[in-house]
Amino acid sequence: MQNLKLPITINPSRSAQRRLVCEGVCKLSDMTRLLAECESRSEHVQVSVKFDVDERGLTVMSGTASALVALTCQRCNESFEQLLEVDFAFSPAKNEEAAEKIPSYYDVVELDENGEVNLRELVEEELILMIPLIPRHDIQDCPADADSVWGELPEEVEKPNPFDILKQFK
Repeated sequence: MQNLKLPITINPSRSAQRRLVCEGVCKLSDMTRLLAECESRSEHVQVSVKFDVDERGLTVMSGTASALVALTCQRCNESFEQLLEVDFAFSPAKNEEAAEKIPSYYDVVELDENGEVNLRELVEEELILMIPLIPRHDIQDCPADADSVWGELPEEVEKPNPFDILKQFK
């Protein structure tokens, strides 16, 4: 398969009328917000987007994206590779009124003043959402001890129950 460079912006309505399918790559180095959270391990992000009109007459953008990145394990502070893969389904809206009418099984994406969507930003945001909240190796691959404890917990001091005084009133 030939790696074609995807357009940065695209008109989803025109693309859906033509039932366009875009398969190609975006440069990972252009995704600065994603690279602020992780390191690049591949040059490109693989993207496949299909434009269509659903049974309700809504324009739909659905597809997948994947990128290989390096994250820092929060257990051992070592770098490890993670494949970020995402499936998405969007329906574009011109304004908030139109966005409220879109069913909940589609994510809403707002069109710019030219009626276009920034495809690169859309893919970047979806990949950012796929980064684990606490990145870490699989337990068997992590060099850190799984039962690690840092520091010592103080001994619990036996405290009197504050409700014992109520027993006197019976």
